[in-house]
Amino acid sequence: MIKTAAIVGLGAIGCIYARRLLHYMGDDFAVIAGGKRAERIRQNGETINGEKIMPKVVEPGTGSWKADLVIVSVKNYQLDGAIEDIRDVITPDTVILTIINGVSARDKISAAYPDNTVLYGLSRSDASRTAEGVICTWEGAIDFGEADNTVMSEKVKAVKELFDNSGIKSEVCQDMLRASWLKFMRNVSMNQLSALLSSPYGGFFSIPELNQALIEVMQEVVKVAKAKGIDLRDSDIDDALKTISGSAPEAKTSMLQDMEAGRRTEVDSFAGVIIEEGKKAGVPTPWNHALYLLIKAREQLIAGK
Repeated sequence: MIKTAAIVGLGAIGCIYARRLLHYMGDDFAVIAGGKRAERIRQNGETINGEKIMPKVVEPGTGSWKADLVIVSVKNYQLDGAIEDIRDVITPDTVILTIINGVSARDKISAAYPDNTVLYGLSRSDASRTAEGVICTWEGAIDFGEADNTVMSEKVKAVKELFDNSGIKSEVCQDMLRASWLKFMRNVSMNQLSALLSSPYGGFFSIPELNQALIEVMQEVVKVAKAKGIDLRDSDIDDALKTISGSAPEAKTSMLQDMEAGRRTEVDSFAGVIIEEGKKAGVPTPWNHALYLLIKAREQLIAGK
């Protein structure tokens, strides 16, 4: 049974689950943050769909509080810092769940905490941050679990019970590696192309050339996954296109939002990882090589304005 929980990374996605856990757990839930970020959260809280929440804040290095569950919800490039920030709240029995985009974060956390259960996870939501706070019209769900959940472990069951009780929709996927790579395939293709071309979702279906590019980038990811023994299929591309077509045409990917706001993107954890994994597997990745170079260049051009 999970009695205490914490989250590190109170971005748009993190705020959704922080609100749910705070309402259910009260002071048994905390946000891990330090310095000016901790001060800002203590003073101003966060606003989600017009509702202000004021979670308890635990600062790294204090050793004053322990968590049975820690949810890691930062950007990939913030992961090294987050791994250290959570160290004082971790016990040998703490379960760590990552809902970071991509497919590399879980293994990195597990390497830092080899004696803990570190679960795979991903979030499906349309949350975004605006000047008024976080806006979310669809909370979606968290898919999570061990790599193989044919038989659900007791710790996975405990996390599932907490999510059910707190109103967080979730699903324990039988094959979490496949689930993670399915979302990764969409992130690598749709997020990167949208960020590079400033295209909302509608552009992928109103512009034939962009639609074809989307398909070809996904095909590249499928080839790398197959070479790694991941159960990704050609038919998954058609399913992804159907899912994307149901999105609001004016909606923007998180990577496009980051690009427009002048924030660093997660291209290293998208194209960068595909390039690296392609080299290991002997699979050419020309699409992702080009996307990596062009997105890096655009980041610098925007930063120089």
